[in-house]
Amino acid sequence: MGKRAGGRSTGPKCIAIVGPFASGKTSLFEAILERTKAIAKAAKAGSGNTVGDNSPEAKAHQMSVEATIANTTFMGESLTFIDCPGSVEFAFEAEPVLAAADMAIVVAEPDEKKIPALQLVLRRLDDLGLPHMLFLNKIDKATGSVRDLLALLQPASKTPLLLRQIPIWKDGIAIGTIDLANERAYVFREHAESQVVPIPDADRARELEARYSMLERLSDHDDALMEQLLEDVAPPMDEVFDDLSADLRDGAIVPVFIGAAENGNGITRLLKAIRHDGPDVTVTAKRLGVKANGPILQVMKTIHTSHAGKLSVARVLSGSVADGVELGSADGSGKVSGLFSLIGKDVKKQASANAGDTLALGKLDAIATGATLGAAKDPAKPLGKATVLEPVMSIAVRAKERKDEVKLSSALHRIADEDPSLFVEHNQVSAETIVGGQGEMHLRVALERLSGRYGIAIDTHEPLVAWRETIKGSTQVRGRHKKQSGGHGQFGDVVIEIKPLLRGEGFKFTDTVTGGVVPKQYIPSVEEGVRDFLKTGPLGFPLVDLAVNLSEGSYHNVDSSDMAFQLAAKVAMKDGVANCGSVLLEPIMKVTVTTPESAMASVTTILTQRRGQILGFNPREGWDNWNVIETLMPQAELKGLIVELRSATSGVASYASEFDHMAELSGRLADDVVKAHGSSSKAAA
Repeated sequence: MGKRAGGRSTGPKCIAIVGPFASGKTSLFEAILERTKAIAKAAKAGSGNTVGDNSPEAKAHQMSVEATIANTTFMGESLTFIDCPGSVEFAFEAEPVLAAADMAIVVAEPDEKKIPALQLVLRRLDDLGLPHMLFLNKIDKATGSVRDLLALLQPASKTPLLLRQIPIWKDGIAIGTIDLANERAYVFREHAESQVVPIPDADRARELEARYSMLERLSDHDDALMEQLLEDVAPPMDEVFDDLSADLRDGAIVPVFIGAAENGNGITRLLKAIRHDGPDVTVTAKRLGVKANGPILQVMKTIHTSHAGKLSVARVLSGSVADGVELGSADGSGKVSGLFSLIGKDVKKQASANAGDTLALGKLDAIATGATLGAAKDPAKPLGKATVLEPVMSIAVRAKERKDEVKLSSALHRIADEDPSLFVEHNQVSAETIVGGQGEMHLRVALERLSGRYGIAIDTHEPLVAWRETIKGSTQVRGRHKKQSGGHGQFGDVVIEIKPLLRGEGFKFTDTVTGGVVPKQYIPSVEEGVRDFLKTGPLGFPLVDLAVNLSEGSYHNVDSSDMAFQLAAKVAMKDGVANCGSVLLEPIMKVTVTTPESAMASVTTILTQRRGQILGFNPREGWDNWNVIETLMPQAELKGLIVELRSATSGVASYASEFDHMAELSGRLADDVVKAHGSSSKAAA
């Protein structure tokens, strides 16, 4: 392969900071903002004073719960960094960010236990084709060879990890780094730029060996460099930098930098690499297929503020925008009311924005996170299909006070607008408002926003399981309703046949009436009476999978009516179903679990203890050391399943479920369900 164009890209850049939970992303975010003088001093993660974790919920739980944006400059160039949560429960926050970012910095720890969590992040970036670097954080706490650690991390990435720096060790502690590209040594200084020093004699041989390995990898994509290595000719430094830049932008390598973000170590070299090697908006627009001459923007996040209203954080991929411009998407349009640069929760008004800028747009009420915006007269086509996450945990919510019901609906809409991974649905059958999310903490934060931000007191309970009942036998029964109380009376008389249907066939009503014993105009009333009875069977649940046939009956010329035949049908159904015998049905879900192979024994135990029937398992396609387990499990057993699965897998396992069939439930479990339902019905009454 011939040499490709390298060199420094110019223009505003947008960089996502991602990585496993507790790897130090917010610490790196703070250190970058301090080093670029966007803030006076970096705050410690978990202190409640960081730019990244500025929401009440983040402060309360000492963790990132949403993406945080900060605009800054470095060496005269505009950079936007977006700190994305590491918890798998809030991982979706990164999705719309990654859709328009130029590159990502993956923050990782020198800890092989975190490899499965790191794999989730790296594989997503590989799938998106997004260039990324890896920042090996907490190097001050590392032990052993960094290259050995990289060998352990490599299976987590489809793209080769390329060591760009090696540590300088002193008494078993990393005190600095040697940059393999410019062959300079840097000694760490706390919360300051590292000091340039000569490469220690003791490290010279190790540096030469590591540098040669780096150049060998780069020569895979540069024939001229390969010839130079074969001829033992030292390549020019500028050509090495060009190769590093080109390979990063093409997604051929993942350069690995090392440092300790909490101490401010390794930050300047990382920033210089971003400035020189990282792609800018022209490269990103080409990668995303943006061809328009006019404005094209991608919405990365939605923020509802108490003062400025709705803000849509967007990346300008082409063209320019100004206050008051009309922008439109496939789903709606609006007039921009205010442009704002961001540093966390602090906003600053600006007049316009150009390609590469990341900013907040005011009052685009019809625009959702993930939308692609263009000129209102020529709405842009979506750049990509939005990822839809199925909820893995749900709760039913209701306002404690009736006066807050309308307010609750509006607040839920706003919270879901900010967080598209939150699922809100009104279940018509159970009359419940269901909020679904990605885990226990995800739902807890949503509830805290309802109470803290919107002042709504909430009651919650577990969503009702879709229990049903059916019949075991067949019968024929007469039902008569007769009442005389002065004037016209009431008279209806029916004979019905009841029989069970196959599971899943629902309900069927037929009639074989002859001779007009039940006039045609009353037959729909009989069916209506039957259907009304099916809403609540003898066990307290809707009746399904049975057929009812109206065969005989009688009527009175004066006293018969629609209501009389409805009531007669209910009498017949009550007696008939009692004759047939009822059985409880429970919904069975098909559950697909993804888990690291190392946790297979624990995960299968969890599934079987929850009455899961293991159908089989296979390797997860394209994923080393991961498996997919197929299981049939009662819906009632899904409660808290995700908590157990993640506890057993260091937070990385997940599952998807879909309805499969209804199955009979008998014995003590069925008795407990009926008893609990009866108790809850009395309490509700």
